[in-house]
Amino acid sequence: MELARQLGELLFDRGECLTLAESCTAGRIAGAVTDIAGSSAWFGYGFVTYSNEAKQQMLGVRAETLAEDGAVSERTVREMAAGALQCSGADWAVAVSGIAGPAGGSVAKPVGTVWFALAGSQGAAEAFVCHFSGDRLEVRRQAVETALSRLIQLIGRQPLSA
Repeated sequence: MELARQLGELLFDRGECLTLAESCTAGRIAGAVTDIAGSSAWFGYGFVTYSNEAKQQMLGVRAETLAEDGAVSERTVREMAAGALQCSGADWAVAVSGIAGPAGGSVAKPVGTVWFALAGSQGAAEAFVCHFSGDRLEVRRQAVETALSRLIQLIGRQPLSA
């Protein structure tokens, strides 16, 4: 995938590395990244935390966050990204949690709702939600592309760390 290659070149040139915390994408971002030869130079950790228990145990997502906001929420993905950075020591983290369908949606969070958090070890961070259409595979595909493209944009706006 071209976006994964671009991200890899950017991280490699900066001497930085990536970690991932994936829920609804179930490792598909990590798959796209590791399809790139030499990705071990800039990618070392990926967490697939599909269940709430995994989010808590592996990434330190608070039970209160999950109870109050749910797994598909801004607070949850921000905590997932922070936990991935802390566990891995990486420079950048992407966290994704959403409802890929065909079931599991609600009026407030319909199928295709995906929350993203991007975080840098030097403090750069953003979270955003997308509402994708299509079947389960299409929602996941769009989530992978969105995560990679938005991280490229965020990193491109940041100065090199000292």
